[in-house]
Amino acid sequence: MSRPEYDYVTNLALQAGRGDRAALEQFIAETQDDVWRLLTNLAGREYADDLTQETYLRVLKALPRFAGRSSARTWLLSLARRTWVDSVRHDMARPRSADGDYSDYSDAAALEPSPDNATTWSEVMDARAMLDGLAPERKEAIVLTQILGYTYEEAAKIAGVRVGTIRSRVARARADLIAAGGAGAADDTQ
Repeated sequence: MSRPEYDYVTNLALQAGRGDRAALEQFIAETQDDVWRLLTNLAGREYADDLTQETYLRVLKALPRFAGRSSARTWLLSLARRTWVDSVRHDMARPRSADGDYSDYSDAAALEPSPDNATTWSEVMDARAMLDGLAPERKEAIVLTQILGYTYEEAAKIAGVRVGTIRSRVARARADLIAAGGAGAADDTQ
């Protein structure tokens, strides 16, 4: 995102916080995809819609207090992250029966093998399983920086940690992914 786009969204949030309904609608339209993508990568596709809705319910309550000290996008993704963390804490008492439902990927046209697209459904599933196998804080760091494209500084603000912590988590996540990929390759040769 370029700085003017961040400023635009932040200005929308400030206007929405003062009661401008049109600015609120535009703020949601401008940010909903980012929130959903973050939550999809953290919690899974089957939970992203509910968590996105919960995030925006929290946003509605918090917008009047938003002062614009950070970008509205960073502030919003911090709220989305806290919503996810709260859902994980809540679900610890009721574990989920499966880590994810990957059936949504099975009929995606982009995953059909073709001469122009070597990606297969099994490769996507392998990558998703490796990502899901990471410790939650490492998964969060790799999703924010490598999948969603936030800088280390932005990811640190979203996660509420220091930049060095994000760098360390990304490095460890990469090492974990490389080790998991190597273990899978070793299993294939046996």
